[in-house]
Amino acid sequence: MEFAVVRSRAESGLEAPEVAVEVHLSNGLPAFNVVGMPETAVRESKDRVRSALINAHFSFPDRRITVNLAPADLPKSSSRFDLPIALGILAASGQLPSDCLEGREFFGELALDSKLRPVRGLIPAILATGRAGRRAVLPDGSQWGGLTVAAGSLEQASDLLSLCAALRGRAAFAQRQHSQKTEGHSRGPDISDVLDQPVACRALEITAAGGHNLLLFGPPGTGKSMLARRLPGLLPSLTPDTALTVAALYDIGGHCKDDVAAAPFRAPHHNASAVALVGGGAVPRPGEISLAHGGVLFLDELPEFQRHSLDMLREPMETGEITLSRAKRKLTFPARFQLVAAMNPCPCGHAGDSNRNCRCTPDQLRRYHQRISGPLLDRIDLQVEVARPSATALLEGSGRGDDTATVRSRVSMAVDRQLTRQGVSNARLDGGRLLSHCQLTLQDRQWLERGIQTLRLSGRALHRCLRVARTTADLAGDSAVHRHHLEEALAYRQLSD
Repeated sequence: MEFAVVRSRAESGLEAPEVAVEVHLSNGLPAFNVVGMPETAVRESKDRVRSALINAHFSFPDRRITVNLAPADLPKSSSRFDLPIALGILAASGQLPSDCLEGREFFGELALDSKLRPVRGLIPAILATGRAGRRAVLPDGSQWGGLTVAAGSLEQASDLLSLCAALRGRAAFAQRQHSQKTEGHSRGPDISDVLDQPVACRALEITAAGGHNLLLFGPPGTGKSMLARRLPGLLPSLTPDTALTVAALYDIGGHCKDDVAAAPFRAPHHNASAVALVGGGAVPRPGEISLAHGGVLFLDELPEFQRHSLDMLREPMETGEITLSRAKRKLTFPARFQLVAAMNPCPCGHAGDSNRNCRCTPDQLRRYHQRISGPLLDRIDLQVEVARPSATALLEGSGRGDDTATVRSRVSMAVDRQLTRQGVSNARLDGGRLLSHCQLTLQDRQWLERGIQTLRLSGRALHRCLRVARTTADLAGDSAVHRHHLEEALAYRQLSD
């Protein structure tokens, strides 16, 4: 047989379009050509494949070899096609039965000594292979998220020779190694470590329960970053579908996530570029907002970020996804994250601090706050001042609140109430359903209207206040939203004037 077809898949964000690796051996001067829009890593595969076949003691055909990666109009990147090209040559030259390739899809890079090397970005391909009813064959040691792939199974091998023996039924495939945790809540910092901050801890609990965005502002050293880093421990474990999506995003970006069921926590430095935050590049990769999908994006020193980069977060905060358009392709990555930001009240950090005098001029203060656009600030549900804790509380360890396990149990009950009532978190309630689940009495509605006019809040801010009030009611176990819930929600709009 001089023709063979091996199945594989290309890389295209969270999608993994099927690719047929067609290998044809023909008469003529010896040559090795790869066609079908291969990029550099794919074009170079012919040298790796040649050396790998020879070092695995196979015969390399002294003929004209043509490899077509179909469909021809789909760009092909990555070294994942080394293995299917090598197997196609073996099948086309009669050194491997072609029927043992049926029902399988192959991925992997070949070393010159015929060892198989893992490649990144395979989780979307594994999931797509399972949905197609085939088995995915991977290099031994591939990072596939430590997750159980329900649709289909995985087979692994360490080198080309042992893989061919396993395909012929003469040996067993390599055993899969479960190297990653699936605990859902790894041990992390406890919220009870935060002393003398009852208002901020309460705001953190509301944030976790309703999926809201949070801004913490106050003098340096008051515990803003300390509070933010305790939020992931309060969040419920990811659902299986979200955990698969997050694992795929990390795999595409070349990252490794230890606890696949725990909500991710991303904290980029304030010198991060817009591309680093939202994603992009010649071959679009997920940015920090997508890596924080289902979890927390923490922006410390918020005014120090480029204003252009911050404003690019506005649309994903509303839609929960980011679309990256390039000349050759357009990819959409999920970005349903909770934004938690921290900032000082002024450049010197001591505005409103009873212990220190602020040295900033009014013009410096105005420029500092103008680094954060009004539309972005409008999308942050809770804006909470973090006051300086007393020295007595810090030295004596007093003012300690509930621990993480206790708060997480209250958050879990509130989340269950939301999912039972409306199927989504309160932060994702749209206008119609929001009014339906936040029905107010005439007196409460009139009071809220006066409060909105006094604070000069926008319509978006009004809806976000209602969502926060709905969350505080869920934490209290109340079926309806009352005046005290509204009062607490409005009290958290401290920077919206």
